[in-house]
Amino acid sequence: QVQLVESGGGLVQSGGSLILSCTASGSIFTIYDIYDMGWFRQAPGKQRELVARITRSGSTNYADSVKGRFTISRDNAKNTVYLQMNSLKFEDTAVYYCNADILRRNFWGQGTQVTVSS
Repeated sequence: QVQLVESGGGLVQSGGSLILSCTASGSIFTIYDIYDMGWFRQAPGKQRELVARITRSGSTNYADSVKGRFTISRDNAKNTVYLQMNSLKFEDTAVYYCNADILRRNFWGQGTQVTVSS
């Protein structure tokens, strides 16, 4: 069984910062079985979209809307991926989902709400 557990969401004012974290846990995989990890988000009435993704070696890609404001990183020893979000905007309000490729399968976290007040 594999679980992705997210934390760090909340309410923040426009221009503020938050950091999200997501840890993969389970007894059937090792750190060498986790490949790409990333963050997606879904705002009310909109489709889920990619925010940022990072490979095991550390290569990253970002949605254009967050480039220069968000930074994704990971700690392979802790099976954890982070999303540092700076200069938050009202339009960043969404449920943020962690995503990971583990043992050649794709897994999702339960989601964490990020609300940016204007």
